[in-house]
Amino acid sequence: MSDRLEFFAGERLDDVALFLTDDYLDEQGKIANYGETVDGGVVLVEPGDKGRQLFAAGTGMKAMEFAQSAMGNEGVIADDLSGGECPAAEGEAESGADDHRVKFVFAFAEAKNEEVGGIYAEGDVIHAYAQCECGQSYSDRWVVE
Repeated sequence: MSDRLEFFAGERLDDVALFLTDDYLDEQGKIANYGETVDGGVVLVEPGDKGRQLFAAGTGMKAMEFAQSAMGNEGVIADDLSGGECPAAEGEAESGADDHRVKFVFAFAEAKNEEVGGIYAEGDVIHAYAQCECGQSYSDRWVVE
């Protein structure tokens, strides 16, 4: 099983996952060499610290600061991290769809925690944070199936 599939199955709770679009990857392609090619870009799954460093190198932002800024804006992020539905696109005409494509996503998993309750009592939870082409950051979370 690939690192990506293990992450989405909740088997890599100490790792982080990153999705970078083909347009957003560095020109030398070095970051792409670390990940698995998916439709529209690359997903990387790396140990926590290394993944956060790669995120910073690829985006120029600190991962947890980015996550914190996106946390207040709920949107929908594809469960494979390769896309999403930007909350700023609501009510806009379809002609602006390209303005609301995901540029990159940062995600991590949190172990099931019955004491916390809510979705955390249901199973491991994926936390995902996206940056849209329009500049809007947003978040989503879901229970690992």
